[in-house]
Amino acid sequence: MLLSSPSSFLILPKLKSLSISSPFLHGSSPIHHLNKPSSSLSTSNLSPPSFLPQIRAMKTLQGRVVCATNNKTVAVEVVRLAPHPKYKRRVRKKKKFQAHDPENKFKVGDLVQLEKSKPISKTKAFIAIPVVERRRPKPSEAVPQELGIPLESQQT
Repeated sequence: MLLSSPSSFLILPKLKSLSISSPFLHGSSPIHHLNKPSSSLSTSNLSPPSFLPQIRAMKTLQGRVVCATNNKTVAVEVVRLAPHPKYKRRVRKKKKFQAHDPENKFKVGDLVQLEKSKPISKTKAFIAIPVVERRRPKPSEAVPQELGIPLESQQT
């Protein structure tokens, strides 16, 4: 259609003189360049600076040992507070995890920290690490034993 009209013969020499150079003409550029547009702001292989601490999101949990009968395995109950879906009050949610205890050193009631690791068995993907329990020091002489006031029963 374009060549059959007389005006198209006049436009054709102008188009031949126009040279278009592009690496995408005739499939000369590989197709993987077309998959994702590259930006000067985004680079794929950036490592975090060495002076920043490593981000460890949800890799450690803290809980109490509830069962230590199995060999090299302890069951740890982790308690967390979560808002109630309807009443929005914080309620305790409990979950039990199986953790690896290579030396069988934990007893029921011990406070441990669970660190995520590669799966050790079907149910174990944590390693139990001991945690020193925080004990608040009791203030000395908070309540004196004797006030020096005699009781009514002692008065005669």
